[in-house]
This record gives sequence, structure tokens and C-alpha cells, in this order.
Amino acid sequence: MMDAIIIGGGMIVHDQILPSFYQLQRIGLVGEIAVCARRESTLAALEGSDAIRGAFPGHEFRSCVGSYGEVLTRPIENRPQDATLRDKNKHQGICVVALPDHLHGGAILRALECGYDVISVKPLVLTVAESVRIENEARQRGLFVGIEYHKRFDDRSLMARRKYRAGEFGEFRLGTAHLMEKWHYRHSNFQNWCTVENSDAFTYVGCHYVDLVHFITGLDPMAVSVYGVRDKFPNGSEGFLWTDARVIWNNGACLNVQNSLGYPDDGPGTNTQGLALYCSAGDRGAMLRHSDQYRGLEYVYSDGRGYAEPSPDYFQYVYLGREGLTPVGYGYRSIEQLVRACHRVEKSVDRAKTLREIDEEGILATPANSRHNEGVIEAGRRSILNDGVTVQIKS
Repeated sequence: MMDAIIIGGGMIVHDQILPSFYQLQRIGLVGEIAVCARRESTLAALEGSDAIRGAFPGHEFRSCVGSYGEVLTRPIENRPQDATLRDKNKHQGICVVALPDHLHGGAILRALECGYDVISVKPLVLTVAESVRIENEARQRGLFVGIEYHKRFDDRSLMARRKYRAGEFGEFRLGTAHLMEKWHYRHSNFQNWCTVENSDAFTYVGCHYVDLVHFITGLDPMAVSVYGVRDKFPNGSEGFLWTDARVIWNNGACLNVQNSLGYPDDGPGTNTQGLALYCSAGDRGAMLRHSDQYRGLEYVYSDGRGYAEPSPDYFQYVYLGREGLTPVGYGYRSIEQLVRACHRVEKSVDRAKTLREIDEEGILATPANSRHNEGVIEAGRRSILNDGVTVQIKS
């Protein structure tokens, strides 16, 4: 059993991370859970969530108000006297970094320095150099770092990976992907950080599909151009809230990726998203296409919410008996597999070997095996800030 501290308390923590960790606590993989945020109101909102409290009656987290640097080195309550201070030579548990994109690097390095295995929301960091530094720091300390690209654990993605790599689609040549988040994201904390100087719609959500194309095909991206449309958040901040990217791969294939914080709130589903890859297989064509926002459900609610197309696949609560509810979906499976990897490393007699094995398996994203993502993001940021020029990706 490993204790966990979650750095950040925003939407992804409420919707996926905290309930996943409560479920892992329920089944004995996680011990004490702490959540760190700068504002008490953030933690109070999590503590008072009807959805989480209804699913996990009796489960609680320890609230930590302050910066991650303060909290990670703060004395731990209710521990033996000789273990009350963070010991850089001991492995402390799991640290989940769920902060805005541009803050990941500092928090991850601080957690590693304090002896934590790390799970980070995507993207890991925004530059190749930061990714290399994190990999080296983790290897030196025998610690695991995993990136929570949850779409890897969608059964569609795992099926496509196995079939593509078995040669059943031939070779990827041309593709399209899109992920448009709902308009109301603009009214959230995004308006305080997802601004032109820090991030953009492609960096934040487009990275999912760039990662998936590599995950499925094994190909590496070589160049990218990203055109961004500037728009205003409700607070007046300016962001690249609409983006169109063109990613060239090392076999000459091209993927177009469109992203935005602009899907109508009245649109069915929680967003609109999908992937299509068109392939060449000798004298035949081949194709794989995933319509990821429509999962075959159509609801009309009696409370006036109207028509909806909910997804049963990413994250849902279901009743499987006993008290509370059980989270299901690839959002939960992704967190579980990353936590199990932390256990695998911690129990290993040869940590370096185990870390290499996880890298080589290629199912969980790590700094070593998913650096293509940082390469695309770094080049993409240069491109979007220069009117969409094509930028070569660092290897």
C-alpha cells in the first residue's frame, strides 16, 4: 500500500483523479490520500462534492493548503517520530501532479527530490530539455514517472495498436483528428492560465491524438505547423482557443489535428472528438476510424436538461453492490495501471531494470518512451507564436 499526495484540485481531480484514488484506496492499493491546493475554497469544493461523497461514503483526504514546494517537505501528521520529515533518501509514496501545463516541470522535479514516484497529467512538460532532465532525475533516484495519457487505455486504442502492429492496416498515410471541448471551459480556471504565453488548445488537448498515433503505429513525428486563432476568455485574457495543426511523421504521413474550447454547451456529449487514419496496404487501401464522442447512447432527461449523448467509456460511476459506487472506464483504468507501475517499481529488487522494462513495453507513457510528445509541443508552440510556420521537431 502506498500513500498519495495530489497536487492540484481542479476539474480533472474532481472528475477522474480523486475518485480513482478513492477506489484504489478501497481495494487496498493506496493508503492515506492528501490533496494540495493554494486555496481553501478549492479543497472545500472537493470535500463537498455530492458525486464523490455519494460514491465513496466514509472516504476522506487530508487537506494541504499551500504551494507544492511547501507541502512536499512539510512534516507528515500521525507518523512515527523518526519519519516525520521528508527524507530524500526514502521513497515517500506517489505524487500526482495535476497543475496547469506550464507548472508541471517544477512540481515533478520537486516531488522526485523528495522521494516520490510521480504520475503527471498530460502533457508531461513543454520542452524536450525538461523531459530529459526529469528522466535523468528519476533514473538516478530509482523512481517512476508516468504520464496519464488515458486514451491509451480506451479499448479502441488498444485494439487498433495490436491490429496495426500486426500489419492489418498496412501503413498510415493520411489522417484527421479533432477534440473540441465545451464552451463553458472558458469560464473555468482555464482563463487564468491557458493563455497565449503559456499554452493553447493544441498543446492541452491535441497532444492526446498525437500521442495516440504514435501509440498505435509506432511512428515518430518529424515536423509540425500549428495555426491558432486568438480569442478572449470572459476575464479578458487572450488565448489560442481554436487551433489547426499539421503533423508530419517519419514515413511521410500527415495528420491534421483540430482543437478548441468552442464546442457548443448545447451540443450532445461532453465534447466532440474522433480519429481517422487512412492507410496503404500494397494494392489495397485500409482505414481505421474512431468516433470517440458518440458511444451509442441517447438520453432525454426528465429534469429539463434535454437531449444528451453520454459516454460510458471515459469515466462513469456504476452500482455493483455494497455501499457506494464504483468508477469504471478508461479514465479509471489508466490511473490504476500507473499506480500498479509504482508498486511494481517499489517492490523491485532491481529498480533500474524494472524502469527500463516499463519504458520498453510502451503501454504506459514515460519520459523516455513518449518524448515525441514534448518534441511536438515545443515545436508547436514555436509555430503557433509565429503564425503557423513549419518547425522541425527535436529528436
